[in-house]
Amino acid sequence: MYIENLSLVNFKNYHDLKVDFHPKLNCFVGDNGVGKTNLLDAIYYLCMCKSYFDITDMYSISNGEDFMMLQAKFNRDGNGEELSCGLKRNKRKQFRRNTKEYGKLSDHIGIFPVVMITPSDIQLITEGSEVRRKYMNSVISQYDKVYLENTMNYKRVLSQRNKLLKVYQEQRDSEILDIFDRQLVELGSAIYNKRTEFIGEFIPVFSEYYQFISGNRENVDLIYQSQVKDADYAGKMKELRGRDISLQYTTFGIHKDDLLLQLEGDPIRRTGSQGQQKTYLVSLKFAQFVFLHKLKGIPPLLLLDDVFDKFDVSRVKQILKLVSDNLFGQIFITHTNLDRMKGILEELNIAHRVFLIADKNATIIE
Repeated sequence: MYIENLSLVNFKNYHDLKVDFHPKLNCFVGDNGVGKTNLLDAIYYLCMCKSYFDITDMYSISNGEDFMMLQAKFNRDGNGEELSCGLKRNKRKQFRRNTKEYGKLSDHIGIFPVVMITPSDIQLITEGSEVRRKYMNSVISQYDKVYLENTMNYKRVLSQRNKLLKVYQEQRDSEILDIFDRQLVELGSAIYNKRTEFIGEFIPVFSEYYQFISGNRENVDLIYQSQVKDADYAGKMKELRGRDISLQYTTFGIHKDDLLLQLEGDPIRRTGSQGQQKTYLVSLKFAQFVFLHKLKGIPPLLLLDDVFDKFDVSRVKQILKLVSDNLFGQIFITHTNLDRMKGILEELNIAHRVFLIADKNATIIE
């Protein structure tokens, strides 16, 4: 699978841009702040129906404009696929595949698998558990639509339960709370089981990539933590109801899950250097790529935003060996230094196209 071309109208800093891509490797080179990351985000948006970054849709519309439009032609298994996304301020987003509009955006997730690596991924290490739950959801949802529906429904029921807890009156609301609890237990159990299965299969692949990139220098681990493990889910919800009513929110469930990211048995947030933390994150994403490739049967698009920064030469070379492998399909790379990018391309020795990004335009220079 690969993208043949992309058109952006009023998307972030681009008012009108059309780009034709190489089916293998595309490199965006330019100064910081010129919009290299925005091009990657436009690709991600068309695959996942939203920005990679935690922003509302309206922030994707250029300042001073009333709408934005993304269009692209994908080649998927030799067949042409037209995707488009239109968004007007204060209006519902319209997403079309081959001119047919989706009734539910969730129906699109996973059809065009994608993996993106950016400097903002450091939040997986530095921020709270919600970021890591979102990461698990983003991976599993691309290959399991039932899981995606379950997480959406769980979020909805949890919100309804929390609203009820804020105004709870026992005689009137206990039966409604019982209904919410049954729904959360059913959905939460299914989500927990799927996350457990995913992490069990994911860890060996992740560990293998970390060892390869680091040169077997350190040992890493990834531990799934959940209140639900070995617990009587329904019994625990009932037991903690009084506390939930007092605190006015739901204190038990899979919405409290977390991933422990460890280096040599300690949290990598505390003990890992910048290079080790970035190696950890890149290894996570490469493992995600392999995982999705295996389950979907096609290589996901791979979007690498400034990925070679803060790596020593040996780790850069190991990453280059990985992306040179035939396992990978179409790849997009951003970089600020043209000379270093040329050196990287010489190492890769694969067909490519280089774009200079400047003045809200993309010019082919190689």
